[in-house]
This record gives sequence, C-alpha cells and structure tokens, in this order.
Amino acid sequence: MIVKRLPLTLLLTGLLMLTGCSHIMPVSYYQLDGGPVANKTADKDGLSVLLGPITVADYLQREAVLQRQDDGSLSTALTSRWAGSLATDLDRQVLRQLANQINSQRLVMASDNPNYKAQVQVLLTITRLDSGPRQPAVLEGQWRLVGRDGQLLDTRLVHLEEKHKGPIADQVRAQSEVVQQLVAQLASAVKSHASTPIAAEEPRRKAPVPAARQEPPKMPVAEPIRIDAEVFRF
Repeated sequence: MIVKRLPLTLLLTGLLMLTGCSHIMPVSYYQLDGGPVANKTADKDGLSVLLGPITVADYLQREAVLQRQDDGSLSTALTSRWAGSLATDLDRQVLRQLANQINSQRLVMASDNPNYKAQVQVLLTITRLDSGPRQPAVLEGQWRLVGRDGQLLDTRLVHLEEKHKGPIADQVRAQSEVVQQLVAQLASAVKSHASTPIAAEEPRRKAPVPAARQEPPKMPVAEPIRIDAEVFRF
C-alpha cells in the first residue's frame, strides 16, 4: 500500500508547488525622478553649499513602498520596492537638483566633508513622504539655512502635496514632484542669501613697530680746566 500511495503523494506535491508559483507576483522597483536637467555646464566658481545633514523619518528607512490608507494607517505594498535606500536616493536627488538649479559645482555633502567652509549650509529634515491609492503624495519637513559664521539665515516648515491617478508608478511620480518642489524652495532661498560673493580676507596688518626711545639731552658737565703751569709752594 505504501508503494501505491507514493506516486499520488508526489503528484499532489507537484500540483501544490505549481499552484504556489502561479500566485507569485513579480516585484517592481522604483526610484525618485529628478526631473529634466538643464543642458549647461555648472559654474566651477558658483555658490558654495554644504548640504546636510539630511534627516529622514525612521518609517521611510525601509525597502518596501508604504501605502497611506484612508484612516491614516500605513501598509506595505506587496509587489513594490524602492531600488535601494530611499534616504540615500533623497541625498542624491537633492544634491543633483540643487546643483542644477543654482548652477554650481561647489556643493558638498556634509556626510563626506562636514568641515567644508561654504557660503551656506542647508539642513533638511523630512518627517513624511508617502502616498496611497486614494491619498495624495505628501511631503512634510523643515529646512534651515546657516551662514558661514554659524548664524541662522532662514528657516521654513514645509507641507507639499501632489495628486496622482492611483497606481504606484504614478504615486512615485507624484512623490518625485513634491521633492522637486522642495528643492526649488531651497534653491531660491540659497540664491537670495548667498548672492553676494564672500569678500577676500584682508591681509593681516603688521603690528606697529614702537618708536625708538629718545634719550633726554645730556646736560653739559663742568670739567676742571687744566692749567699747564707749575705751582711752587714755600
């Protein structure tokens, strides 16, 4: 009996494996779109900008694409993933788009060179970046601009929205749009606060040499007059 049941068991196992494979959906991977790039060479002597740190909310630091539901909850899209780290993609997109909009090659990520002396430092915090089947793409956060001497130049709380048609591919397009709108704000603020080139440092002035101390004039000293004559004593 065991020998007769074995082929039937193998047949059922094979059918279950085929059924399971037929339900596996292919996974789609997405990246943010940086939009069109101007056909021009960035200025090597343009504005110097230190970008970052860029802080991204913890819930965005995952591979899965999240979906915002009508009740505000978040669920994982089963067949959609980010192609790599969303936080790293945001760093790359903000750097490239900002360099393009201010037409400068002198942008440095704070993670690469935190001591870079730039005209402006851009600090960015993203607390929300998501969408859903019936929820628009929303970006929330705050940016700050800091001058070379550490003073706060400007700051703004950000809430940006972009509608979409529902599919995840169009949701990613809408999320890319709100990131582009954010960078446009940053570019406008950076250019307004750093349009004046930094003046060259004045050479150090040499310390004045103290005048030589003048000695008071010497008074003439009376000296005895020598008489070349012999004196006779008696």
